[in-house]
Amino acid sequence: MTEQPYELELGPRIAAVLRERTDLAGPTGIGELAVLPGGHSGLTYRLPVGEGHDLVVKAVPRGQRSIGRHDMLKQARIMTALAATDVPVPPVRAVDETEPAWFAVDFIPGESIEPTLDDPAIGPEVASARMLRAAEILPRLHRVPVASLPAGGDPLTPQEELARWVKTMGAVPAELVPGAVDLEERLARRVPDARDVTLVHGDYRLGNIICTGNEPAAIIDWEIWSIGDPRVELGWFLVFADGSNFPGVGREVPGLPTEEALLEAYAAGGRGPEAMDWFNALGRFKMAAIMGHNLRRHREGRHHDPDQERLPETIVRLISSGLERLG
Repeated sequence: MTEQPYELELGPRIAAVLRERTDLAGPTGIGELAVLPGGHSGLTYRLPVGEGHDLVVKAVPRGQRSIGRHDMLKQARIMTALAATDVPVPPVRAVDETEPAWFAVDFIPGESIEPTLDDPAIGPEVASARMLRAAEILPRLHRVPVASLPAGGDPLTPQEELARWVKTMGAVPAELVPGAVDLEERLARRVPDARDVTLVHGDYRLGNIICTGNEPAAIIDWEIWSIGDPRVELGWFLVFADGSNFPGVGREVPGLPTEEALLEAYAAGGRGPEAMDWFNALGRFKMAAIMGHNLRRHREGRHHDPDQERLPETIVRLISSGLERLG
């Protein structure tokens, strides 16, 4: 017997919670769940709850629990904690911790497009303005008092962060990531001293920021937030500011801010963080490890996706440019 689509089972459950706990069920009532493309953790739906008012629902898949990338409750907790800060996040409207768990936030109109990777391509002026604004608001995350945050795991030093991605890279066949051993060795020889830890989104880039015009309206996809060195986050963000990092899968966008301009925007005109060449190279190592892992899974038949065959040139470029960063 064919199992019914999960949204037919989940929809009435969500509607019951919303009616019980909120006043969102307007005169037109609560509509039906519609799959919202683009979500990478759990299930993502759009739900009309009244005239001109929609929610985004993030749900744990049927039969799963709130663990790892399906940890919807972790996302809901951090966005709830940030509601009283100047970090732009969607307002959380309801949370249901009964497994499979889900939570609902306001639907924020706008675009979340990575200029160097996503389609449709956006104009260079818009891409440049959004990237500068993203750099300018990133310090808001890093200023949030750590003591005010829910539990997010043990903080990682730069050494521990590197070890984490060395482990991931080590599971990828060497022929898929040529030069990775050299980059790993250079990173290991120059690990910067740790600094005070902050809130870290974990995947901070324009693809995870809803913009209204050029202004960031909401930072989304908080499934891997943690407490750690803010330079790890900044180095990751800088990887996406250079389209030449993604041959075969992305594009170069003329006029994007330089790395120096983004660091200056982050530092509000002051001196940028130290050792950013190392953190930029770490970001490239991390991305190469992720892509190598995905390519391996495809070639082993564990997750068939012919698009993964576009990755080898990008993996080579990420590793070679990381080596260039470290001289």
